[in-house]
Amino acid sequence: MKSLRYMLPVVLASLSAMAFAQSDAQRPVAPTDAQKSFDKLKALAGSWEAHVTTVPQEASIEGQLMQVSLRVTSMGNALLHEMTAAGRPDDPITMLYLDGDRLLLTHYCDAGNRPRMTGKISPGGKTVEFDFLDVAGSTQYGHMHHAAFTFLDANHHIEDWTFMVGDKPVRAHFDLQRTK
Repeated sequence: MKSLRYMLPVVLASLSAMAFAQSDAQRPVAPTDAQKSFDKLKALAGSWEAHVTTVPQEASIEGQLMQVSLRVTSMGNALLHEMTAAGRPDDPITMLYLDGDRLLLTHYCDAGNRPRMTGKISPGGKTVEFDFLDVAGSTQYGHMHHAAFTFLDANHHIEDWTFMVGDKPVRAHFDLQRTK
């Protein structure tokens, strides 16, 4: 009987500790900036088009009508970005995804490499900018170095992409309108 008297407080203390641990686990976790950025980007899912402008002017693509398709895939864990233009045999693709508390972008470039960039949302939440992290493959023909997505409204956003050729940037600007 004496041992039961000593065991009861230990058992009660253990049960209350488990109850507190479970209540902590059930509390909603505030989304990270990376998660907020990713959710905002996923809202762009659909079809878009724009005429490209480049600085310095790149005659091979300047003024071309570009189609952009954004599709949420992999059970909501990735966003697939495809860009096409008339007369091109294929298109570069970009995957956007979360890696822990980081928002990452991997661009499968027509230059034959795969640069990765890390994304951060602007203080006002209007733009998600991606800065160069690293690259797999040769950079002999250049590589994508920076990207920015600016949200204007549900049917209008801007994408700015910077491609590095050696140490010289070529910037492409897309003022995209939703088509679907």
